[in-house]
Amino acid sequence: MEQNPGPRTLGELLQTPAYAGRSPFDRQTRTVQSEVRHNLTRKLRSGEDLFPGVVGYDQTVVPQLVNALLARQNFILLGLRGQAKSRILRAITGLLDDAVPVIAGMDFPDDALNPISAEGQERLAAEGLDLPLRWLPRAERYVEKLATPDVTVADLIGDVDPIKAARLGTSLGDLRSMHFGLLPRANRGIFAVNELADLAPKVQVALFNILQEGDVQIKGYPIRLELDVMLVFSANPEDYTARGKIVTPLKDRIGSEIRTHYPTDVRLGMSITEQEAERAPEVRVPDFIAETVEEIAFQAREDGRVDKLSGVSQRLPISLMEVAAANAERRSLVDGVPPVVRMTDIYAGLPAITGKMELEYEGELKGAEQVARDVIRKAAGAVYGRRYASLSTQALEDWFAGGQVFRFPQAGGAQAVAQAVQSVPGLSDLTAAVADVDDADVRASAAEFVLEGLYGRKKLSRAEEVYAAPEPEVRRERGGRWN
Repeated sequence: MEQNPGPRTLGELLQTPAYAGRSPFDRQTRTVQSEVRHNLTRKLRSGEDLFPGVVGYDQTVVPQLVNALLARQNFILLGLRGQAKSRILRAITGLLDDAVPVIAGMDFPDDALNPISAEGQERLAAEGLDLPLRWLPRAERYVEKLATPDVTVADLIGDVDPIKAARLGTSLGDLRSMHFGLLPRANRGIFAVNELADLAPKVQVALFNILQEGDVQIKGYPIRLELDVMLVFSANPEDYTARGKIVTPLKDRIGSEIRTHYPTDVRLGMSITEQEAERAPEVRVPDFIAETVEEIAFQAREDGRVDKLSGVSQRLPISLMEVAAANAERRSLVDGVPPVVRMTDIYAGLPAITGKMELEYEGELKGAEQVARDVIRKAAGAVYGRRYASLSTQALEDWFAGGQVFRFPQAGGAQAVAQAVQSVPGLSDLTAAVADVDDADVRASAAEFVLEGLYGRKKLSRAEEVYAAPEPEVRRERGGRWN
């Protein structure tokens, strides 16, 4: 079923209130930029959410983006990976009209009142008010292309089609013999280019020409297309120097360069992760665990062994949360215990961390897994220090300082953990304070978090047992240790 069953012909369109009294040859069609501006101003007045799902940019990126849209500018989002650049570009489609009328039966969307193609102009002259229309819905008015070095002018703009020229009996230089690329097919809409710096310079020049001057040369033939397109870009600052650059004429004519960034605080990051991470609804994630997952990304971004130019994507905590929740669910299915995420599950999510960190030389020497373990330890210590530093741990530290060893039970569920916790002075009270609920499974998670947090603050040492024989061999360490 057609999404917008509006007027079927140009004559019917001109009888609607929005077009009443206009001539079929009136070329004052509202541009895409003006359309976006109109809908943006309406949403600003009504207080609607401009970009649903975009979190953490209310005071930084969004005001700059709104200014660029109000000014009817093309713009570029510049930022490291995982900073919601593509999501923002796609969200702009929410500022388009529900649907717009275009000429039916065309290779690309051509405005019925202002056709830019030779075929569209001929049809308007020949058919007049009987010119058939189709309604182009909002979803079809956004075209996105990931820039790669092998993208050609033909891919974006188009190419001469000898077969089409022969069928129509036209010369190769005739616009009617052209096979249109992605950009013309985005006419009356938004065209987004991701990773702009990866485009070859000659392709960037073609983009500049077609948008600024309305013409481009294809295989020596001048082609003129006055497109009505809103052009938006994204790029990674690393790409400017590492893999390519944006040619000066194009960069100079991009209206605004808007810098994106990672979440400025952990709570914002937690909101993003909660929104994006997918997990089974029955899996519970205590707040201190969710904060630790997010803190891991913050710690990784500050770690000297991680390449800061590449950045640490927001996808890291999202993927880690999904894997940790999946491990808790697997443990629940195997052991028959309620699925509550623990620190053990975060360590099980190491594969979600190691693949999202580009390491410096020092990090390469230690290995990605060891760096990831260190980051988890620091994150647990940071969260514990931020939230629970006021809790007294002296009795617990004294017990471990006496050479005692505590093995955290990995089987038996919350009951086994509760019994084991009773053997460590002060640990039960700390667990209750951190859990803050009378729930045995959350308290089991809290107990492991307390020990990991104190380990992260270097108040305890920690070792992992390796079962190479029926009896575990545990390496002795200086001071207390928990396993």
